[in-house]
Amino acid sequence: MTEPLIRRHVQDGIATVTLAAPATLNALSTAMLQALDATFAALATDDSTRVVILAAEGKAFSAGHDLKEMQSYRAATDGGQAQFQALFDRCVAVMQAIAALPQPVIAQVQGVATAAGCQLACSCDLIVASETARFGVNGINLGLFCSTPAVALSRRLAPGMAFELLTTGDFLSAPRAHALGLVNRLAPPDQLAEETLKLAASIAAKDPAAVRLGKRAFRAQLAQPLPQAYATAGAAMVENALLPATAEGIQRFIDRR
Repeated sequence: MTEPLIRRHVQDGIATVTLAAPATLNALSTAMLQALDATFAALATDDSTRVVILAAEGKAFSAGHDLKEMQSYRAATDGGQAQFQALFDRCVAVMQAIAALPQPVIAQVQGVATAAGCQLACSCDLIVASETARFGVNGINLGLFCSTPAVALSRRLAPGMAFELLTTGDFLSAPRAHALGLVNRLAPPDQLAEETLKLAASIAAKDPAAVRLGKRAFRAQLAQPLPQAYATAGAAMVENALLPATAEGIQRFIDRR
């Protein structure tokens, strides 16, 4: 039997989704993207899961799209246009599914995250990286500008820095990525899983309704002009303030004082 491309483990409200194709450097093939899409769809309706960790097996987090699969498209009568469009549309849908998930998603990056693999990490809400990890959007080295990975990358890095990586194909070391704000936390390689779990547990301990509501509002306001962003955030604050758990939390704080 074929080994699954995705492994999923749930404990204490934390779901760990692991890319399990180390032989292909966890390439985002059509099959891998389909597996991720199905996994995220299931998690979206799972109220028992409070936080999602996206991890990977092997030496690479993900090397991006499967280049051999992409080359095979060129044999089609249209030169592969329809298949390329379908592949990139599917990839974009998966990245947007991460943003739409009600739970915060933490990328646990143990190795190289390049091209669409970097896009996958940057599409997550938070990144915890091994000190030896590297990030890159290196398609330009093959003559393919990483336009779709640029969307996620430019929302985590200053535009000038993102454009430099996109046009040079250079790698960004994890310590440098941390200094620039792309990575939230660094860990020695042998402590990466522990550090990621620590962050996930801290979030999982918070009121899940407030966290889910907060993620939705945070993601929405990022793309809005200032007045609309405040309107979105204000409506979320009202909705949050009316939650019974919030009323109890505030009263506990008052009573303690």
